[in-house]
Amino acid sequence: MPPSSQAQIICQGWVLKKRRKKMQGFARRYFTLQQSGWLSYSLEPGQLSRDQIFLPQAAISSTPGRRDIHIDSNKATFHIKCLSADDFNVWMAAFRFIVREVPGAASLGRRSTLTRTTPRGGQYSRVGVLVNEIGNTITELQGAISALREEDAKRRSNSTRSGPGGDKKDRKDHVLGLFKKAAPTHSNHSASEVSIDTRSIDSSLSPGAGYERAQAILDALKNQHAALSKSIQPQSSIDSQSSVAHPGGLSTTAEEDGERTPTSPSRKLARSSMMSSNSGGSNSVWFDAPEGDGAEEYVVDHADASPGDESKGTLERKPSHVDSQVDTGSSAEASAETDQKPIARRTQLPSPIVGDEGSLFQVLKKNVGKDLSQVAMPVSFNEPLTLLQKMAEELEYYELLSQAANAQDPVDRMCFVAAFAVSTYANTKYRTGRKGFNPMLAETFEDPRMKFISEKVSHNPVILAYHAEGEGWELWATSSGKTKFWGKSLEIIPQGTIHLKIGDQHYQWTRPSSFMRNLMMGTKYLEHCGKMVIENTTAGGRCTLDFKEGGYWGPVNMVAGTVVSASGETKTQLEGKWDEQMARKLDSSYLQVLWRMIPFPKNAPDYYGFTSFGITLNEVTPDLEGRLPLTDSRHRTDVRALEEGDLDSAEEEKKRIEEAQRERRRRGADRQPRWFKQVGDEWVYAGGYWEQRERGWKDVEALW
Repeated sequence: MPPSSQAQIICQGWVLKKRRKKMQGFARRYFTLQQSGWLSYSLEPGQLSRDQIFLPQAAISSTPGRRDIHIDSNKATFHIKCLSADDFNVWMAAFRFIVREVPGAASLGRRSTLTRTTPRGGQYSRVGVLVNEIGNTITELQGAISALREEDAKRRSNSTRSGPGGDKKDRKDHVLGLFKKAAPTHSNHSASEVSIDTRSIDSSLSPGAGYERAQAILDALKNQHAALSKSIQPQSSIDSQSSVAHPGGLSTTAEEDGERTPTSPSRKLARSSMMSSNSGGSNSVWFDAPEGDGAEEYVVDHADASPGDESKGTLERKPSHVDSQVDTGSSAEASAETDQKPIARRTQLPSPIVGDEGSLFQVLKKNVGKDLSQVAMPVSFNEPLTLLQKMAEELEYYELLSQAANAQDPVDRMCFVAAFAVSTYANTKYRTGRKGFNPMLAETFEDPRMKFISEKVSHNPVILAYHAEGEGWELWATSSGKTKFWGKSLEIIPQGTIHLKIGDQHYQWTRPSSFMRNLMMGTKYLEHCGKMVIENTTAGGRCTLDFKEGGYWGPVNMVAGTVVSASGETKTQLEGKWDEQMARKLDSSYLQVLWRMIPFPKNAPDYYGFTSFGITLNEVTPDLEGRLPLTDSRHRTDVRALEEGDLDSAEEEKKRIEEAQRERRRRGADRQPRWFKQVGDEWVYAGGYWEQRERGWKDVEALW
């Protein structure tokens, strides 16, 4: 952000900003909007900025009836409440001007995005509500314009008494009230505390032009209303190509406040060749962004909204750092293969859970002291994913690694790495009582979204290895583990080190133990306890994360962290919950949210507790058809049968596949790992998988 100067500031003043921590309400903060597009705030005028957002690349939502404005960027979110209606109009006018005039929005508006379409169910009723809102707005705006014309006519009739100069000034103040407010008369907490340089906004507008501009906005809104009404006709396809213009060059999106779409595939809402709609846990409509526009504005104002109602009527775009279903630069090759065509990913498994879960406690009693990974269990103890796929599931929020790679400050980078490490547990919240299918030796699994490849490299003991990479980062790990039965709880002790390389910096960490509680009776639940130390082995420095054990009455799933420099100096602290979010403590009152979990799909516990990302892992999408080796987990017939709800077939196929592996072992013809090689106690990627994928899989035999 360039240094502030009075000439660069186009709007500044006091507003109420919502504090980062819950239940702390709003606090007065001094906001400054610069002509460069940066919006920042401080505790007092002239003090150092506490945080800032680049407005042309942010989503702006507002509720005029409550004077609320929400500004959401990739790195921060400001929830502000203006002190008066005049202040609200002034700030919104300044924001619109910045979005319209400041360079930088074009680059965001032209990014291509891969999306998926999903079943929509009740989407039409959701869009219908939006159509009604727009219709009401049109009516109100038409009435306001009529009233404005009548009032101006009265002013004209009195112009001989006030003089031509005074009349012109009065009319300009009124007509352009959205852009310039009259001089204050009272209360230093009112609109008088906001000043704006109107020369940069309305110098070209005469009073007559104000009517023309208002009418143009109304006409555009009518066109938008007509287009939207047409798009939701029952016989129309919601996936058809569409482009809806918004007044002022802003795209429009509707999404329910406080509920981020759990199955949304977009990493960044941008201009693409298709309009895509998503419906998982919530219904939302995504419209094309007009060429050259990066910011977005969402407006909903309920007629019965009260100033004290903070939870209704606000539309927000989901932050990009919690989206998870589409490639970025980290998988450019995969994107090129599909020619940037949208990839439709499913949002629900074909069948809910079938069969009884069975008594894990009885199995444990019969196999005390044994490695459970070597114990054959009924298929009813499984979930329709292999252990290789479950490792890929841990990388759902891999874009946090891209954010870490983009961070220049070592402390910022370590914070994002720590947030990623915590996020790998988010998918386990409802995963109790069932385990993934044990892969066959040399079985593989790939996910082009993050160039992920995994392989089972040892059968006894069970050892898995994976490698993934993205823009500026490379991640690899060797994974195994052991279990201990404590009478009422089962402890799962992960073994193996996770390695991350960002540029020339190398990070590594190991995972703490996980406990399955209440095995004998009660509701089973999973808990992760212990310390995780992330070390920068190149430059020094570390982050220690403490996964806290939940008390009987206290909070659960809590994680606390400390980032320490190479010299041992504490730089910052982290806090959060592994099933919700992780944040960085800026001071005693402020947090910077680093990661926030995407909500689970509705009825997730009935569908094995899978996340929206997990639902897609065993799916063969069009971009994968004919490109997967026969060793890929998606080809396993037992997993597929369980996924489709055929428990008997799944049991039969599981026995057949396991017996085929035993037969190969008896003949001395067991498969050997192909894509990973052993280096000391670890297995590292040997390379060549993606190159062989391009050439085809002619020399690969099936494992089942």
